[in-house]
Amino acid sequence: MAGSAERKRQFTGPALFSHGFRPFFLLAALWAAGAMLLWIAMMLGRHPLPVSFDPFSWHAHEFLFGYLGAVVAGFVLTAVPNWTGGLPVMGWPLAGLVGLWLAGRVAVAISGMLPWAVTALADLSLVLALIIFISGEILRGRNWRNLPVLGLIALYGFGNAGFHLQEHLEPPAHDGWAMRLGLAAALMLITLIGGRIIPGFTRNWLVARQAARLPRPFGWADAAIFALTGLTLAGFVSWPEAAPTHWLMLLTGALHLWRVLRWRGWQVRSEPLLWVLHTAYGFLALGFLAEGAAGFGFPPAPNARHLWLVGAIGLMTLGVMCRATLGHTGRPLHAGPATLLIYAALMFSALARLAVPFTGNPGGLLHLAGGLWIFAFGGYAAVYGPMLLRPRHHQALARASTGK
Repeated sequence: MAGSAERKRQFTGPALFSHGFRPFFLLAALWAAGAMLLWIAMMLGRHPLPVSFDPFSWHAHEFLFGYLGAVVAGFVLTAVPNWTGGLPVMGWPLAGLVGLWLAGRVAVAISGMLPWAVTALADLSLVLALIIFISGEILRGRNWRNLPVLGLIALYGFGNAGFHLQEHLEPPAHDGWAMRLGLAAALMLITLIGGRIIPGFTRNWLVARQAARLPRPFGWADAAIFALTGLTLAGFVSWPEAAPTHWLMLLTGALHLWRVLRWRGWQVRSEPLLWVLHTAYGFLALGFLAEGAAGFGFPPAPNARHLWLVGAIGLMTLGVMCRATLGHTGRPLHAGPATLLIYAALMFSALARLAVPFTGNPGGLLHLAGGLWIFAFGGYAAVYGPMLLRPRHHQALARASTGK
């Protein structure tokens, strides 16, 4: 059997289906922008889709389980084979997985015309396939270190299943336990995977520049923060209005701020591909602090939560998508002006959404936040889409030199 690198070299199909990140990151960005346009139309009183969900539940679902589901798929299909030494999914099998995601988006979009169970099964098919894929990779490679990733993705899928069930039995689901469970699983994934890649990438960059002070390695403090985050988010899912949950939120937020400062992000301020990850993790910490403060009446909870949804999840995924696209297509790991602009747009989108209740024109700020979101993800599709559609840089050069 050909090795992973050899199999990639032998692949002769469309470049889009040569690696998992390519189709899923492109579709995720296009859907992030497109779904926001549809949401703005809904806010203006129009009904562009025959959905069975109320508008708020559709908006929440298609961000947390639609957009993020595609990013998770692209990341898993790219990273897990590297972690386990397994073969990448490419060609028709990859196209089939993309088809599952598209089937989920179509089913939700026309859910008003389908039985709810059909919509749910179509929407859950991709995460079930990912769970099977990751399980097989871990078993074959005996890579037990990544069992927590598998567990969190399964929890994320369970949250999506619960969202459909709650929307059917006890709507609306946009602020129910299942939505909170899916969000909690996503935040735990950022805590876990971000805690690996951010200090690791930062350390490599600083070592290459012979820096004297490096990020602190993973230790008992990181493990304790991970455990505390799990406990806090369990309270968030089960007892969101309880005072102990609010106090745990404040403590957890403070510890996450301390954790990200240990990674010395100020030393990589000249490289946007790195500081954007530190900033996104900072939004994770601020989200905990804002959620905790919201329990005591300030700021309003929906606005506080967007520090997680837009700032932590949106910015972290956008940063990872940009870095992975550059690295895996054979380009230098450096962000140019266009990338810096889309990062800035998304950060201001998060801040504008937080500021909505504090101004005299909330509708205008909501539209500004949505427009900046569209600019950020539309910008990713415009700048990085051509890279995703073409062969890896050195392969393209080789084909050009041989006339193929």
